[in-house]
Amino acid sequence: MNRLGNEKSPYLLQHAHNPVDWFPWGPEAFEKARIENKPIFLSIGYSTCHWCHVMERESFESDEIAELLNRDYVPIKVDREERPDVDRIYMTFVQATTGGGGWPMSVWLTPELQPFFGGTYFPPQNRWGHPGFGSILGQIATAWRNDRAQIEDSARDVVAQLQKQAAVEPGRGSAIDKGVLDSGYFVFRRTFDQHLGGFGGAPKFPRPSVYNFLLRYYARTKNQEALDMVLLTLREMAKGGMHDQLGGGFHRYSVDERWFVPHFEKMLYDQAQLAISYLEAFQITRDSQYAATARGIFDYVLRDMTDSGGGFYSAEDADSAIDPEEPHVKGEGAFYIWSAEEIRRQVEAPLADWFCYRYGVAESGNVASDPHSEFTGRNILYRAMTIEETAEQFDRPADEIRQGLLGAERTLLEARSKRVRPHLDDKVLTSWNGLMISAFALGGAVLDEARYAEAARRAAEFLIARMHDPQTGVLLRRYRQGEAAIPGFLDDYALFAQGLLDLYEARFDMRHLELAVRLTEKQMELFEDRDRGGFFSSAEGDASLVMRIKEDYDGAEPSGNSVALMNLLRLAQFTDRELFRESAERTLAAFAPRLTAAPVALPQMLAACEFRLGEPRQIVLVGEKEAADTHALVRTLYSRFVPHRIVLLVDSPATRQALAARIRTIGAMEKLDGRASAYVCRNYTCQLPVFEPEQFAELIQY
Repeated sequence: MNRLGNEKSPYLLQHAHNPVDWFPWGPEAFEKARIENKPIFLSIGYSTCHWCHVMERESFESDEIAELLNRDYVPIKVDREERPDVDRIYMTFVQATTGGGGWPMSVWLTPELQPFFGGTYFPPQNRWGHPGFGSILGQIATAWRNDRAQIEDSARDVVAQLQKQAAVEPGRGSAIDKGVLDSGYFVFRRTFDQHLGGFGGAPKFPRPSVYNFLLRYYARTKNQEALDMVLLTLREMAKGGMHDQLGGGFHRYSVDERWFVPHFEKMLYDQAQLAISYLEAFQITRDSQYAATARGIFDYVLRDMTDSGGGFYSAEDADSAIDPEEPHVKGEGAFYIWSAEEIRRQVEAPLADWFCYRYGVAESGNVASDPHSEFTGRNILYRAMTIEETAEQFDRPADEIRQGLLGAERTLLEARSKRVRPHLDDKVLTSWNGLMISAFALGGAVLDEARYAEAARRAAEFLIARMHDPQTGVLLRRYRQGEAAIPGFLDDYALFAQGLLDLYEARFDMRHLELAVRLTEKQMELFEDRDRGGFFSSAEGDASLVMRIKEDYDGAEPSGNSVALMNLLRLAQFTDRELFRESAERTLAAFAPRLTAAPVALPQMLAACEFRLGEPRQIVLVGEKEAADTHALVRTLYSRFVPHRIVLLVDSPATRQALAARIRTIGAMEKLDGRASAYVCRNYTCQLPVFEPEQFAELIQY
C-alpha cells in the first residue's frame, strides 16, 4: 500500500494499492520534488470516472510504467471533487495548451508546481492517434535532464500568461440591460434541437443552468419559445435511457442526440439541479409528468444516496460487475441493462409483454450503435411508447395497463437491487449538499411533501454540525467516515448559503436565514476581490496554488460567482443592507464584459440578472407557522412559478422584532381580521394585505 492508504477520498483509496508510489497533494511531495530535482507527475480524477478506471487498469497497475513514474518523477494523485481549486488551475492550463480537457487529467509540473506539459487520458502504448504513456514518460524525463532550465523558463511564462488571462477586468459600471439577456436567449435558440430538445448535437448534456435562465426569461417576457425549449428538453430527457426508468434519477449525459444511450454514472449535482428544473416546469404547466420525474429523483436520492446522519453522497459509478461471480470484471451500465429473457423470468405474461412494448425492449437487444460490444443482447430501458399507445396495442384499458406496469416496475427494481451495485462515492461535499438542500426544500414546498422538506432540514443540520465552525465561521468541504476536512471553497459557501435561503423560504426557520447571512459575510471576507469585483474560487494564503482563479463558466455545476451574485441580490432584499447590494454590483461590474461578450457562458448569472431586472417582490406572510390558513397561503405561492421574489414569515413577536430590525415596515404588519395575511411589496412599499388565497394569487401572478 502506498501513501494514499491513509486518505479518506474514495478516489485516492482506489489507487492505494497501485505499484505507483503516489503522494497526496501536499508539502511532503513538493519537498521531495525539490530535494531530488524531479518533475512532478500530477494525475487528477474522481472515483466514478470511467476513463480514470481505464488508465489505472492499463498504466497505473503496470509494474513497468510504475517503475518509470517512481524513478523519474514524484507522482501525485488529486481527487478533483475534494480539491476543485487544484483541478481548475491545471485544467485551465490543459485547455489552453491542447484545446480540450477532461478526466483523468495528466499534467507534468516543475518542483515549483508550474505546469509544462499536459493532457487527459493516455493509452499505455501508441493507440487511436494518442501517444503512448510510457513513451511520453521517457521523453519528458530525457527533456528534463537535458533542458531543465528551458522547461522551467517556459513554465514560468505559461503561468504568467494564465494569470494575466485570469485577471478579470471590470467593466465601467454594471451596465447589464435587457439586451444582454436577449442576446443569451437568441444564442440558445440558434443551437436548440427543435426535434429532440437540448442544445447542440451528440453527446448531449443536461444544462439546468440554461433551463433556469430560460424559465426566468419566459416569466419576464412571456416569450413562449423560451418556455417551449425547456419543456421539450425535459420531456425528451425523461423519456430517454439517460433517465433511470426503474430507479429514478438521471445519468451524467447521453452519447447520442436522442437521450437514449447514457454514460451511466450518476452525480448528486445533476439530481439536485434537474429536480429543480422539473419542479419549476410543473409549477408553470401543472402537468403531473414533471412532478413525477422530480419525485423519482428525490426518492432515488433518499433511497441510495443518503447518509444515515442526513448528508447526501456524491456519486455512483458508470461501471459495475457484469457477473456477480467475477466482481472485478466490469462493464458500462451493467447494473441498469436487461435482456428480454431476464425480464420475462421476473415478470409474468402479459405484464412482461406490456413492459417490453412500453420500454422498447427487443429480443436481440435495442442498442444499434455499440462500438465496444457492451450492450450485445441487452436493452437500455426508455419510454418507446406512451401508456395510451400500449393500451391500444394490447386492447386493454389504460388504467389497467398503468397499474400493471407499476407492478412490473416494482418487481424489476427489486430484482435489480440484488445485482452488484456500482461503486458508491460516499463522501459528503458541502457544495453539492447545498444544491440538494435547495432541491429538497423546493420539492417539499411545491409537492407539499413533508418528507422532502425534512430531508432538506436534516442535510442542513448535518452540515451545520459537522462542517461549520460557529466560532470562526469557517466551512469545511468534505466529510467521510467521521472526518471533516479541507477548508471550504467559494462554491461551498455560496451553494450552502443558497440552500439555507431556499430552506428558510420553505420552512421559515430563522436560524437558516441568519446562518445564510453569516456565511455570505464570511465568503466576502475570504474570497471577494474588493478592487476588481467578483470572488476568487479559493482563499488567500495557500502557497501551493500558483494562481487564484475567478470561475466564470456555468457548466455541469453553476459557478460560485453566479450563485454568489444571486445570493447577494436575495440577501439585499431579505435584509435591506447596502453591504450586499454593493458587493452584488461589484460582482456584476466584474463580469459585465464576459456577460456582454459571451452571455451563454454564464446562464446562471443571466438568471441572477433576470432577478435584478425583474424588480423583485418582497412577500411577507403574517401567521402561525403550522396554522392551516398560513399553510394555504404558502401552498398558493408554491403552486405558481414566481421567481423574482423573496418570502418572509412573521410568526411570533420575536420573529417580528428580528425582521423589523432589518426592515422597519415589517414591524407594522399584522394579521387582517385575525387571519393569516399576505403583504406583497416592491422596495417594501406594500399593497393592502389579503388573506384569501385567491386574492393572494392575483397579486403574485406574472
